[in-house]
Amino acid sequence: MKSLSPNSLSRLIRPKSIAVFGGKEARRVVEQCEKMGYKGEIWPVHPKHDEIYGHKCYRSVADLPGAPDASFVGVNRVLTIEIMRELSARGAGGAICYASGFSEAIKELPDGDELQAALVEAAGDMAVVGPNCYGFINMLDGALLWPDQHGMIRTERGVAVLTQSSNIACNVSMQMRGLPLAYVMTAGNQAQTGLSALAVAALEDPRVTAVGLHIEGFDDLETLELLGQRSRELKKPVIALKVGKSEAAQKATVSHTASLAGNHKVSSAVLARLGIGQVNTLPEMLETLKLLHIAGTLATNDISSMSCSGGEASLIADAGVGRKVNFRDLKPEQYQPLRDTLGAMVTISNPLDYHTFVWGNGEKLTSAFTTMMQGDYALNLIILDFPRTDRCDPVDWMTTVNAIIAAHEATGANAGVVASMGENMPEDVALTLAANGVVPFMGIDEALVAVETAHAIHQAWAAPVPPPLLKVEASEGEAITLSEYESKEAVKPFGLPVPEGAMAATPEEAAKVAAGIGFPVALKGSGVAHKTEAGAVKLNLKSEAEVLDAAKAMAGVAQGFLVEKMAAKPVAELIIGALRDPVVGPVLTIGAGGILVELMDDSAIITLPTTKADIRKAIDGLKITKLLNGYRGQAKGDMEALVDAVSAAADFVIAKASDIEELDINPLMVLPEGQGVVAADALVRMRK
Repeated sequence: MKSLSPNSLSRLIRPKSIAVFGGKEARRVVEQCEKMGYKGEIWPVHPKHDEIYGHKCYRSVADLPGAPDASFVGVNRVLTIEIMRELSARGAGGAICYASGFSEAIKELPDGDELQAALVEAAGDMAVVGPNCYGFINMLDGALLWPDQHGMIRTERGVAVLTQSSNIACNVSMQMRGLPLAYVMTAGNQAQTGLSALAVAALEDPRVTAVGLHIEGFDDLETLELLGQRSRELKKPVIALKVGKSEAAQKATVSHTASLAGNHKVSSAVLARLGIGQVNTLPEMLETLKLLHIAGTLATNDISSMSCSGGEASLIADAGVGRKVNFRDLKPEQYQPLRDTLGAMVTISNPLDYHTFVWGNGEKLTSAFTTMMQGDYALNLIILDFPRTDRCDPVDWMTTVNAIIAAHEATGANAGVVASMGENMPEDVALTLAANGVVPFMGIDEALVAVETAHAIHQAWAAPVPPPLLKVEASEGEAITLSEYESKEAVKPFGLPVPEGAMAATPEEAAKVAAGIGFPVALKGSGVAHKTEAGAVKLNLKSEAEVLDAAKAMAGVAQGFLVEKMAAKPVAELIIGALRDPVVGPVLTIGAGGILVELMDDSAIITLPTTKADIRKAIDGLKITKLLNGYRGQAKGDMEALVDAVSAAADFVIAKASDIEELDINPLMVLPEGQGVVAADALVRMRK
């Protein structure tokens, strides 16, 4: 992909002149611009029509009165390429390629890749979005290069949502959640200009408050890093919904490392490194954008909750289990004012069920909400499902809404109203709340995800700026698998502790080597892929005779013998691995090792380069850390030695970045505190 500067895209997405090429779709673009009050020039290009919706038609690019800032090209794929070439030569700002039949259709159209390359070549330095792309909607300026209906209205300030999928974009445009959409953009095939560049261009608009990305595949890592950088610098949060969790990012299956690192785990680690928040569904994305638009990121994850029902209080309390939210206790000075307002029968707690004693009483509701909002919570939530307005009278609910708004204005605290079921938040109420600085949440789970994500972004911004990702191309040559002994010799100079050991050619030599090392020892048959299953591993051998017998027993499958000093009993066994992700390049994995690798599915990805602080953070997030910290009075593991070992593995991978294909240290035996760690087994795959 040829990456253009995001700054060069501002002319395309905020155009003062728009040219449209084609028939039905081009007419719709003109129609939508007219409906939304676009004030710039519109220049239709058509070989036969004289005018479209009152705008004079031109016959060709050469006939246009000037170089258009933005163009919508809605003709067949072959003619599209010629028009792109003419627009580029004319100095146009950029174009949307609507046509399909390029790289996305190579099974049906074998020339698709060639045509896509020709499209990029024809565009030159002019930005092209697509092909197979609907375009974008700019509701700040009423500029729509969009050949279809949509559900958006003009706004002076709002969020941007970007996706490769035109249909997802259509769906998002129809939301009725009270979220002001400034831009909705699609990227199609991302032949030249991808989501990341478009996102940076949208972020640079001072009227945009936050950006949401629906990502099918990373386009350009350097521009994605720039997006994270500009998000931090401008204090405008970016969140992502990365799809494709089922896709495995592995080329080899000779070790456990590959099975731990799926594409989604690597993607998630990259996004976290860049300070880009992560969600799992479109509703979560829209609700999180709402919070970020109205309240921004959250300095803590302390939240309060109030409802007039114990059932609702239980719902949100249960929903918080396992999430990174904290229903912190109230401050001592809040108890008596709440008791005075709500009466003796109400249990003062957080979440708080304030019962119905004050329902419909605006003064007392305002007092109770104000007291709760004085507790220095990052966000104060009130659960409130609204009645159907076609069958019910919502007057008492609006009394509650007014009380919430009044308490928010009196305290300046962040506040949100949560409908436990999304359909129970009418759009007009959502718009009223948002206009008054109160977040209208649709769904309890979505609200808590928004809190988690907003706080995670705040934490990422508070941390030191990470260095650029390690981006090293793989060298030429075939990847070979080193023996266990060779693998350990390769990693040892970088500080990874390996057992004292040596190779032996015969059973008799193995027995003599063992005597020199000192008993007990471990004996392993060399050249055996799955040693344990093949009977090519014997542990805790205590004499030359035992070593000799064991070596003779495995001589039929082994090509020599590795004799090593037995390690002490560990507190826990971990795995340190590395592999070359096809997009990101070399990354580390760390997780529960030994026989627990696949059983526990307990692992983390560490992108490179890394720091010991980041390594410790990754370890702290593992389930097996409970063992390392001395579970139920057991000995603690040597955490410092573990961090040093992972750091040494990172140094090895970085030093061999162009050659390394895979590293698998399993198990890494973490000994009791002060006794270090031992890489009991190792596997390295490298290019020759």
